[in-house]
Amino acid sequence: MTRPALYPLQFEPIFMSMLWGGRRLPGLLNRPHPSGDPVGEAWVVSDVDKNPSRVANGPLAGTTLRDLLAADHTRILGPAKPVNGRFPLLLKFIDARQELSVQVHPDDEQAARKHFTGSGKTEAWVVLEADPATSRIYAGFRPGVTAADFEAALAGKTAPHTLHSFVPRPGDCVFLEAGTVHAIGANVLLFEVQQTSDITYRLYDWDRVDAKTGAPRELHVADGLACADFARGPCHPVRPAVEERDGVRREGLVSCNYFTLERYVGSVPFRVGVEGRCRIVVCVDGRGELESRGAHYPIGPGAVVLLPAEVGECVCRPTGEITLLECGLPE
Repeated sequence: MTRPALYPLQFEPIFMSMLWGGRRLPGLLNRPHPSGDPVGEAWVVSDVDKNPSRVANGPLAGTTLRDLLAADHTRILGPAKPVNGRFPLLLKFIDARQELSVQVHPDDEQAARKHFTGSGKTEAWVVLEADPATSRIYAGFRPGVTAADFEAALAGKTAPHTLHSFVPRPGDCVFLEAGTVHAIGANVLLFEVQQTSDITYRLYDWDRVDAKTGAPRELHVADGLACADFARGPCHPVRPAVEERDGVRREGLVSCNYFTLERYVGSVPFRVGVEGRCRIVVCVDGRGELESRGAHYPIGPGAVVLLPAEVGECVCRPTGEITLLECGLPE
């Protein structure tokens, strides 16, 4: 039986209501949110249990990413492999009106011991918007901070003062390996790519109370301390490897065991994706279209397009200047 050809796939966003969230994500993604609650996250490519992404465009509309992988993962992933039967990456936008908790994520080995899954959570952020007067990023410890120092700061409710912090600027990329204690400060909008994992250990939550429950949110101090890497000092924004070629600026942001992340800036047609490989293209500024096999797919801010390995390379045709992120999978 002949299988229908795959094509560049877009997915319906999955909105997550969070007490620290804002109001920007439904507008960014041009989708209504049925609840009046603040939206902290929009999962735009997800294979997390109970929250699978569903195709929004073309003949496969309504099909879940999990179903596509189950049918034949090589058509989607190419030589890359599913992790625990899942798509290896989770992509999301985050709108932090208030600070997120000071938190940490386990690595693969720690996740396997505690949660019976081999997926820890290494992640990277790209800042889209920030307020120079009020926004901060907290990433890694200040030089010389020990486990005892941090535990004392938790007890004294001064944990953020032990963390390295800086004022984020749009375009900053922050790479956070599992074990890095971190927090997103107030009034920050960013894109995140991470391993497919939803394991978070809250260490400190700014002493706030959840208005819905009338109680503080649960903390996970023992688990968090057990996987926090106290040898890791300040985590600064990435210094990208930059290449200017054929009128396009290409920036290598992250290359790790779990994903790659690149940024393209250009106003002339240029190629994205790789033949025989799975890539995800994210438009963070400007407008244009992706051309694949004679078909055209409009893109603008917030557009996320998964290019299955079967689709491979496409051409981006900008209308004016466009900025794209491209996420890749390890092999």
